Amino acid sequence: MKTFVINQQENSRTPFLRGILIRNLIAAGLPFEEAYELANQVREELAEIEEISIADLDRLVSAQLDSRYNAEIRAQYRSHLAAPSKIKVTSQGGAESAFSRGQLQRSLQSSALRAEDAEQITSHIYNQLLTAGVNQISTNQLGYLTFACLQQELGKAAARQYLVWSEFTRSGRPLLLLICGAVGSGKSSMATEIGHRLDIVRLQSTDMLREVMRSVIPKKLLPVLHCSSFDAWKKLPIDDKQGRDQDMLIAEGYRSQSDLLALACESVMRRAIRESTSLILEGVHAQPELLQLVPADSGVIMVHVTLAVMKEKVLKTRLQGRSASQPQRRAKRYLKKFDSIWRLQNFVLSEAERCDTPIIPNDDREAAIFQLISTINQELSRQFRGTPAEVFGREFERIRRQSTGKTWQQQLPLMVQAKVAPGPSKPAKHG
Repeated sequence: MKTFVINQQENSRTPFLRGILIRNLIAAGLPFEEAYELANQVREELAEIEEISIADLDRLVSAQLDSRYNAEIRAQYRSHLAAPSKIKVTSQGGAESAFSRGQLQRSLQSSALRAEDAEQITSHIYNQLLTAGVNQISTNQLGYLTFACLQQELGKAAARQYLVWSEFTRSGRPLLLLICGAVGSGKSSMATEIGHRLDIVRLQSTDMLREVMRSVIPKKLLPVLHCSSFDAWKKLPIDDKQGRDQDMLIAEGYRSQSDLLALACESVMRRAIRESTSLILEGVHAQPELLQLVPADSGVIMVHVTLAVMKEKVLKTRLQGRSASQPQRRAKRYLKKFDSIWRLQNFVLSEAERCDTPIIPNDDREAAIFQLISTINQELSRQFRGTPAEVFGREFERIRRQSTGKTWQQQLPLMVQAKVAPGPSKPAKHG
């Protein structure tokens, strides 16, 4: 049964959409996974209800928030619902949207701030805007206000991280992120989470590219392509395999398979660069050498990381978990081949060290996500030479000079009154 939401003020009757609730919860500051789970629970409670008023739906969501979190989270959700009528954000192109706490918080986390710091800064800014009676603000004004707040509350390093990320999102330069790792290292989950946090929608798996190639190239023609990466050595044209070092055989099989996939990976990367679209390429074959195929004058931001599960017991537990939750991935077969998988991971890690690319332990998911985002921001920072005036608008240089000794709260009236000229950077096209 489909549930309809009744809005008596607007005299409307619209279907309940879980996706809209998820977006509202995220905008109120909830992580995606928790917003998704809560929205599912609300949908289940509405399963036998034909109609519900918008006020009753709000009470139902608030009850779910109270049972899982605390009064502060509920207040944030209700504040978000009220925010669109109080604060409008105007983009450089003139488009208006409601101020979103969740969006600002994600932007701060994308600049490698800790989640608790991002939440605190977002609350400071939002509450100050409400206190000052601001009902409209431009993206440049909000950006500079956030920069000033960070500089005072968390220090110059945090403020510069935000400045670097803001410049990148406005520059139009695409990000090319390669995530490598052996079976069970969490590549796919990490790519999905990073894509969500950084607003990158184009994700490509090397496993999928391999499946496409398998569909057009017969097994008899290229048998090494039709094996798992850790078993590819078995199809190498070597007569005395039993007399060879097992680690070397696994490495050779992996290299042979990676060489076959290199052209497909290059095509995917070149298309993303041609379309100026950020891309996350993940998979065991997303090796560091692929970045050498990117033209030097492409203007793309290139980052390569290798995920690793450093303890055998932890990796085995993850593969066992696949058996229960994703039987189609043949986890039992992976467990039988665990020795080969572990040997392949050791080789992949040695290649990462040889190419001087970061290795990120993925034993703790949130810690790994933070480290990966920090790695991206380190590369952005290495190429950044701008100033707040260049990123947010030259008018703010005058405000800075006039605001010596003032807090960021005291600078707010000057910021919202300023007629800010657009900076030299282009609107963001990433993701």
